[in-house]
Parts: sequence; structure tokens; C-alpha cells
Amino acid sequence: MSISLLIAVILIVMFLSSAIRILNEYERGIIFRLGRCIGAKGPGLIILIPIVDKMQKVDLRVVTLDVPAQDVITRDNVSVKVNAVVYYRVMDPTKAIIEVVNFPFATSQLAQTTLRSVCGQAEMDELLSARDKLNLHIREILDKQTDPWGIKVSNVELKHIDLPQEMQRAMAKQAEAERERRAKVINAEGEFQASTRLAEAAVIIEDHPVALQLRYLQTLREVASEKNSVTIFPVPIDLFKPFLKLMDKD
Repeated sequence: MSISLLIAVILIVMFLSSAIRILNEYERGIIFRLGRCIGAKGPGLIILIPIVDKMQKVDLRVVTLDVPAQDVITRDNVSVKVNAVVYYRVMDPTKAIIEVVNFPFATSQLAQTTLRSVCGQAEMDELLSARDKLNLHIREILDKQTDPWGIKVSNVELKHIDLPQEMQRAMAKQAEAERERRAKVINAEGEFQASTRLAEAAVIIEDHPVALQLRYLQTLREVASEKNSVTIFPVPIDLFKPFLKLMDKD
């Protein structure tokens, strides 16, 4: 009697272990009964019919897919390596299991081929300066391709663009030449502004000769502030003529 009871307990435990499943909040179970899909269940407690039912779990959380570096030849014939990261999630777990074999692998392969195709149609300058535009274009293509699989691609970001050493040196020379050009333009603009101010000052001094004499005296004062040298300035008599005229008027 005890042996029969023990066998019955073992059978019940085996039945429960094979029949009861517990799914987390972010999981869904696709139930196949005798090979036919009867739908998705979960989360919570799921009861299966042993031998008859089989279940495949699907994670509904956002998946971060790291796309490995791809060798790309741009439209202007520059060889670069480009890698990216793709964020997607399963919206319809039934389609993700039925419509495609191993949807994570399929999504990864599709992301790699799309990355090569889109980057190959762009020029190198566009890869470096218009990443947002390329990210959006890649995301739209992936989202359209994975929609029949019940997968939603939410975001795509280009992570790194590896340029050959020769191209890096050429870009460095280009940037240096651009900086030199800007420096020369700024210097020329400064000289132009200074010459304009000097011309205006010359007109004012021409109309007011006393200003020239005051400027001369100011220069003497600035030179005299240096105590480590002795400077002799000849003082022409004409220097005092404007002051003498003012005294005569008084």
C-alpha cells in the first residue's frame, strides 16, 4: 500500500511539473497543441496538457542588438568600418514564433545587411555629419521588414565609423588648412578695421591739429615711464604754435 501511494505521489509530482508553468510579467507563452498554435498565454500561471501541449516563451522587453562592424565602401569609394546598435521589441509574440525561424538571429542578419546597404549609398562626409538622417533611414527600413514578424524597431544608432589611416591624415590636413584659412581671413578683417579707424583718426587730427600735439605728449609720457633707459626727443618750435595762438586769443 505504501509503495502504491509513493508511486501515485511521484506520478502526480511529474504531472504537475510538466503541466504547470509560471510566466513573468514580461513573458508570453506560445502554446502548440498537437502541433497547432492555439495562441499566446501569460503572464502568471499556465497549465499545459502533458505530451499534448508544448510551449515556447517569448520575452517582450526591449532588446539591445549590437551590430558588429561592417566593411562598407561609400559612394565616393572610401572603405570604412561601421557598427551600430539596434533597439527592438516583440509586439506580437505569435507572429515572432510562427512567421520566422529564430527571430533574434533573423533581425541581426537583417540589421547587418541594411547597415551595409544604406551606408554604401552615402558619401563619407554624410556618414560623419548626417548620422541622424542615416539612423532614421535604417530604422524605417528595418521596421518595415520586421513588421510581418511582429517586431517593432524603435531606434537605430551608428556607434563608430573607423576610417583608414590615410583618410585620417588627409582629413587632418584638410582641417589644418581650413583653420589657417580662417586665421588669415580674421587677420585681414582685423587689419581692415584697424586701417578704417586710423583713417577716421587721421581726418579728425587733420581738422584739430592740437590733437596731434596731445598725442605726441602722451607718447613722451609713455616712454618716460620706462626708467631703465634715457630717451631724448627733439621738440620743434612748431609744436608750441597752437598753444601760443590760444594765449594770444586770450
